[in-house]
Amino acid sequence: MPPRRIITGRSQEPRKRFVEELRLLRSRKGDSLRKLGEVLGWDWSLFGKMESGETLGGPEVVQALDQHYGTPGLLLTLWELAMADPTQFKERYRRYMILEAEAVSLWHFGVSLIHGLLQTPEYARAVLTAGGLSGEELSQQVEARIGRRALLDGETPPHFRTILSETVLRTPLQDVEEWRRQLEHLLEMTERPAITLQVLPLAAGLHGLNSTDVMFLRSPDGSTVAYTENALSGDLIEQPQPVQSLQLAYDAIRDLALSPVESRKFIRQMLEEVPWDPST
Repeated sequence: MPPRRIITGRSQEPRKRFVEELRLLRSRKGDSLRKLGEVLGWDWSLFGKMESGETLGGPEVVQALDQHYGTPGLLLTLWELAMADPTQFKERYRRYMILEAEAVSLWHFGVSLIHGLLQTPEYARAVLTAGGLSGEELSQQVEARIGRRALLDGETPPHFRTILSETVLRTPLQDVEEWRRQLEHLLEMTERPAITLQVLPLAAGLHGLNSTDVMFLRSPDGSTVAYTENALSGDLIEQPQPVQSLQLAYDAIRDLALSPVESRKFIRQMLEEVPWDPST
């Protein structure tokens, strides 16, 4: 199994870091700009402008480059960081995005939302709209968030375990059909061997992460960090002791959660409760 691509180690200024990686990957591949344009179907001058920092391109171009270079999610993560307004993406979140892209395994608990890696476009749009985004900025952030799902594609994706509070699955979208698609998407994703989904039933009662969404990221060197998040802010936690405390709370929740098989049955039952029009 080839090692996962590490994206730290050079310039940490997002736009410059993105440009550096574009140049490095093309150099290693041995492609000319014209050759790259011929293979991917865009005018070669676009890639030249991206490598000079004149433009960042769009998410569809960046995804195509990730596929071409065999770096699923890496360039898209850097693109999202480069696109981000510094007032919205603080330094800790930037670092989290980098660690997410290079993690070998991820463990998530969602007390309020489905994680972005498992969201459909309409679910992501609803979440971001509720957070105050609109217009072109909203469209860009939806595309970027959905593009991050490429992290779970490829031959060697990181293992991703998510435990979702039943409350998450009891909070639907206003558009019933889109909510059905989100639930169906969750079931489809659980068919992948690298993805494990469990549901924490309301009957489990109070627990140590009762008000905390958390993601644990294990790096290639074996170290683990945690990222906790609420509606106003997120916190990257790297000190071993608090990370361990969060892990103990997570382990206790996993013991209370339904098994993966039972969780799939739970989501199917929820789908039966959602009204639908068979003609659509």
